Amino acid sequence: MAYHIGMVVEGVITGVQPYGVFVGLDDHTQGLIHISEIRHGYIKNIHEVMKIGDSITVQIIDIDEYSKKMSLSTRTLDKKIPYRYVRKQYFTNRHRNIGFKSIGDRLNRWTQEALNDLQKAD
Repeated sequence: MAYHIGMVVEGVITGVQPYGVFVGLDDHTQGLIHISEIRHGYIKNIHEVMKIGDSITVQIIDIDEYSKKMSLSTRTLDKKIPYRYVRKQYFTNRHRNIGFKSIGDRLNRWTQEALNDLQKAD
């Protein structure tokens, strides 16, 4: 199977570590769900949330071009959180000298959107 970023697939948990969960997608492909990508909020003990052998639905959020390692997420599949909070932007182009300027340009808008969402939730 050819995997690509954004794909939602089924897998089986093959390992649980303090930093994340390894998921087998097929006989030859495995990915990692970092603890920050399991769900929104703090996870005190990952072993209480994930168990080896459990089936799990994940989304592929990154595939390293060179090592072919996959980053997976279950957090992005949570529809209760507005999508703008689960997007990731990777700035890996060393030819663009933008640093953190793009974040600084958007920070005030993102803060206001978050505050508005919190007010709607009350």
